[in-house]
Amino acid sequence: MWQYIVRRIFIGMFVLLGVSMIIYGLIRIAPGDYVSNLTSSNPEVTQEMIDQLNELYGLNDSIPEGYSKWLIGVMQGDLGTSFIEQKPVTEVLSSKMWFSFWMAFPAYILQILIAIPLGILSATKQYSKTDYAVTTFALMGMSLPSFFFAALLQRIFAQELGWLPLSGMKTARMDYEGFALVMDMARHFVLPVMVLTVLGIGGLMRYSRTNMLEVLKEDYIRTARAKGLSESKVIYKHAFRNTLIPIVTILGGMIPGLFSGSMITEGIFGIDGIGNASLAALRGGDIPFIMGATLFMAALTLIGTLVSDVLYGVVDPRVRLK
Repeated sequence: MWQYIVRRIFIGMFVLLGVSMIIYGLIRIAPGDYVSNLTSSNPEVTQEMIDQLNELYGLNDSIPEGYSKWLIGVMQGDLGTSFIEQKPVTEVLSSKMWFSFWMAFPAYILQILIAIPLGILSATKQYSKTDYAVTTFALMGMSLPSFFFAALLQRIFAQELGWLPLSGMKTARMDYEGFALVMDMARHFVLPVMVLTVLGIGGLMRYSRTNMLEVLKEDYIRTARAKGLSESKVIYKHAFRNTLIPIVTILGGMIPGLFSGSMITEGIFGIDGIGNASLAALRGGDIPFIMGATLFMAALTLIGTLVSDVLYGVVDPRVRLK
């Protein structure tokens, strides 16, 4: 087990190196940069001033030279300074990722609590009205564009009913502290959590349903029923355990999304998370933040994959990680 984990971590380092090289090259060859975006609307800026800014932000370096400087900084624990925020990238990421986390984590838990039982229910009542209703609900969630569903929720619950805030993370001109601040922020996160939950239920529900249907066709399920076991015992003690094995892999792969943020949802609801900051960085040509955020997300993806593999071996003792 430990040899497998160490080997995966070693391979992951090379994957991160390759990802960082590709991303840095794409950013540098993309049209527009931070200096041009900053000075384009100011007619009083001279070419000499532009050259000085390019030199200041390291944009005069060639792609290999610029990447080498960035990589040396990373090896020393320095991801650079964000052009837009004018703060170290590590500080920006550490401050914003928790806003993304507390928006995504409740949605993650709700998806598990809703999608898996619905998938089991749909599979055990295959081709019934319940199955068609659950499947329709799942497909609607998968098909709805996030911006449309977010705008719909804002119109109903914020503008028409006035139950929840329209956007933002806390009420303006209110100096809440302690528990009152937590509850105020929780109210602002209800709508984005609803968006992420509804849009994420469909895929997990369909996956749970498909795996449950496959397990219910196995010989040991027929044997359990032939022994006279109750249907609930057959479903939840025998079938569900084996259905859980591939589901664990999916759930582990969803872990990186807890911190990586959601660009569209965060942008619509004004959540100052990593997704919103990444979109602003892409528009502004903030190379250090883009590189830092990309490296962070790539590392999370590799960790999530590793966790999935390890959990697969824990859930199914027959699996041996070598």
